[in-house]
Amino acid sequence: MVQIFTTGGTIEGLDYLNNQGITESDVAIKAFLDNANIGFKYSIESVFKKDSRAINENDLKLLASKIKESNATKILITHGTFTMEDTAKYIGKLNLNKTIVLVGSFILGSSEDTDAPFNLGYAISSLQLLKPNVYIAMNGQVFLWNNVFKNLETNKFERNE
Repeated sequence: MVQIFTTGGTIEGLDYLNNQGITESDVAIKAFLDNANIGFKYSIESVFKKDSRAINENDLKLLASKIKESNATKILITHGTFTMEDTAKYIGKLNLNKTIVLVGSFILGSSEDTDAPFNLGYAISSLQLLKPNVYIAMNGQVFLWNNVFKNLETNKFERNE
């Protein structure tokens, strides 16, 4: 079984409004999975719904505790892209011996031309094939937690070279 933890972000259609951290969401990850006619068992739990720029130390501790408490060895985390690599590094340093993949989108999940379904499908596929560790799956690539950064000029994740 795959455990999916949602934390908000663009993939869930969260839009950062008025620079005040106010968000609105009308997207459910379950809807993306239902549309894809997924053929494996999964469970979805919302840990919090935040723009990733608003995630704090307590949020990271909560997410880490949910991962540790889960019986699943394959965990997908939906996350905003602004601080995705920070969360991956936080979780990666915990050495949890589970396969954990973080995924998000650059275009609102509620938008017609969103990259959310592709990224979600790619991340789920990767999750099933990867060895235990923490990864980011974005832009059709997989990145290890300790070798990734978001290039703000290209709006893509890249390896530290």
